[in-house]
Amino acid sequence: MDNVNATFDDSHTCMTSTTAHRVAALGNRGRGACRLAGVAVLAVWLHVSTWAAEPLTLAVSHGPVSLTVWVAETNGYFEREGLIVRVRDCTSGRSCVEMLDAGADLATAAELVVTLGSFSRADLAIIATISASSHQIKLIARRSAGVTAPGQLRGKRVGTVLGTSAEFFLDSWLLFHGLSAGDISLVALGPDQLAGALARGEVDAIAIWEPHAATALKSLGTDGLSMPNPRVYTQFFSLVTTRGAIAKRSDEMQRLLRALLRSQQFIADEPSRAREILVNRLGMEPGAADAQFREHDFRIRLDQALIGAMGRQARWAVREGHVKPEGKIPNPLDLVEPSLLRQGAPGAITLVR
Repeated sequence: MDNVNATFDDSHTCMTSTTAHRVAALGNRGRGACRLAGVAVLAVWLHVSTWAAEPLTLAVSHGPVSLTVWVAETNGYFEREGLIVRVRDCTSGRSCVEMLDAGADLATAAELVVTLGSFSRADLAIIATISASSHQIKLIARRSAGVTAPGQLRGKRVGTVLGTSAEFFLDSWLLFHGLSAGDISLVALGPDQLAGALARGEVDAIAIWEPHAATALKSLGTDGLSMPNPRVYTQFFSLVTTRGAIAKRSDEMQRLLRALLRSQQFIADEPSRAREILVNRLGMEPGAADAQFREHDFRIRLDQALIGAMGRQARWAVREGHVKPEGKIPNPLDLVEPSLLRQGAPGAITLVR
């Protein structure tokens, strides 16, 4: 600390020497020293202010959907905004949101998690989406189970994670192909169990998000098949928090969004370097990472399409018995808080109120 104090003392001497006589006496060398001392003070101040900041804890789902967070972490964008961000990994968006009740300030999750949560709590809010993809969730089948076309799923055992975007995708996929959940034998499994269950023949197909889908397909080798994947559902992976956290830490959340907007620009300008970050974080082969990278739109935004998706999910959740509404179905617009993103990127918001 002696060196830090000395720097501040030198800068104070320069800044208080404001008379014309004193400035003239310093000469060019003295004025240069003053400027250097001022820069040093600014650097120390930025370092100390960041060091003294209370960390933001961000629960992040393990998958390509979280690339903007990983880019910001890798490239130091959080630090540039004067933030300390503690990233905590979780296996699914639902488990990430559960961490909001265990000390996390923000979480990444599919919009469905917020839709379902809104039936039992009124404090959840999406402040931005960080990824949108119509192909993030896939249906992987075993050829040896006699499944090579959509109609052949009738009567088969299909594993998925109940009450998640994977089940919503599966239901939408079946409907698109003239089937329903009643035409299959639905098997409830955790996300980490599905690939193994498919490989052991305990189920005939699975509906699951990446990177679990790629893991399952790879483990099956030539017996594996990724079923046709029409655009039946676009998943909006979201940055979720609570109204209470927004009230307490809105400034820091705005800065976090600015960091993620930097990530968005980096991904657009340097796609090969962004893919490298994805490879390193997911521990996957470059070819697989490239395929998943191309399936996503990594723009930070709040689209009206998000509201439409959440409305459909709310009706589906009621119909399937995942929730028991008390009164009216929650309005999806009440589950989105655009004010923070509006400060840094007003053009990224297309919500209609």
